[in-house]
Amino acid sequence: MIRRAILALALLSAAGAVAQASASAPAVPDNAVVTGNELPANLSAFGFFADGPAQIPAARVTPYRLNTPLWSDGAEKLRFVYIPDGSQAKAEGENLLQLPVGAALIKTFAFQDHGKRRLIETRVLLHRTDGWVALPYLWNAEQTDAKLALAGARVPVVSPAGEAIEYRVPNKNQCKECHGLNGAVIPIGPKARNLSRDWLDRFAAAGMLDAAPAVAHPVPLWEDRAKAGSEAAARGYLEANCAHCHQPGASASNSGLDLRWEQDDPHALGIMKRPVAAGRGAGSLLFDVVPGKPSESILLHRMGSLEGGVAMPELGKATLDHEGLAVVERWIAGL
Repeated sequence: MIRRAILALALLSAAGAVAQASASAPAVPDNAVVTGNELPANLSAFGFFADGPAQIPAARVTPYRLNTPLWSDGAEKLRFVYIPDGSQAKAEGENLLQLPVGAALIKTFAFQDHGKRRLIETRVLLHRTDGWVALPYLWNAEQTDAKLALAGARVPVVSPAGEAIEYRVPNKNQCKECHGLNGAVIPIGPKARNLSRDWLDRFAAAGMLDAAPAVAHPVPLWEDRAKAGSEAAARGYLEANCAHCHQPGASASNSGLDLRWEQDDPHALGIMKRPVAAGRGAGSLLFDVVPGKPSESILLHRMGSLEGGVAMPELGKATLDHEGLAVVERWIAGL
C-alpha cells in the first residue's frame, strides 16, 4: 500500500508538472552546460526545471515513470528525460532507448517529512560527446537548490515504513557500480519494455522518439503484481533491481547470474546454480535458487539481509524491501 501511494503521488506529480510547465512556458535547459566539460556546482545551472523545488520541468524535459521501478528505501522518485531541440531518441526494440548526445536523465529522490515532500538528492546522467557522466546533487535544507556532492552523503530520514534511517547518497564513483557495462557508463532505467505503451506513443508523437517500438512482453506494472503472475512479477522486480549488475559485462558478472528480463536459461537465473563469488554472503546455503524452497535460496537470503558483505543490493539499501521479498519468495516457492 505504501509503495502504491508513492507511485500514485509520482504520477500525479508528473502530470501536474507537465500541465504547469506548459502553462508557464519557456524555461529551457542550458545546452552548453549539459554538454560542456564543467561539473556545475548547483543543479539549477542546468536549467532542467522551470521550478526546481516544485520539480516542474522546463521545456523538452519530460516526466516519465517505470512500470516496475528500482526500490531505494522506499524513496519517492521523480524521473525526467531531456532531449535537446533538433534531436530525438531512437528505439532499440524493447531495450534501452538510445538517447542523443546532449540528452540527460534526471531523477530526484524524496521522502515525506512532517506531511511535506522533502527533496533529498537529484542524480543526473549527462550524455556528453565522450560518453555518459553521472553526477549526484544534494538538496539544501531550505529546499531551494541542490549542490554537487561528489563525495556522496548520508542524510537522516524516516522511511515510508516509519523507520529512522541514514539514507545514503552515492558518491560519483559509486554511480558506476550500477551504471557500468563493459567499461562504460550507461543509463539503466528507460528500457522500452519497462515503459508504458501510452508514454512511448506520446513521446514519439512529440517528436522526441523516432518511433514507438513494439513491445511483446512488457515488464508488468508494480501495482499489478498480484494479478501479473508470480514469475512475471518476480522477474520484473529482478530486472529493475538486480539485472543492471547481474548481467554479462556488468559489475557483478563474476557471480554468473544473469537476471535480465529476456534471460530464459534457468541456470543463468540461478536455479540450482552453485554460487561462484558469494563468499560468506551465501551463508550455509548451496544454491542461488532452490525450486520450491525460498528459505534455502541464496538469492532470497541476501535480499533479506542488512548485514555488510551479505546484503543485496549493496547500494541504496538501509531497510528491507518486504514487498520485493514477497514477490521473489512467491516465485521461488512456485517453481
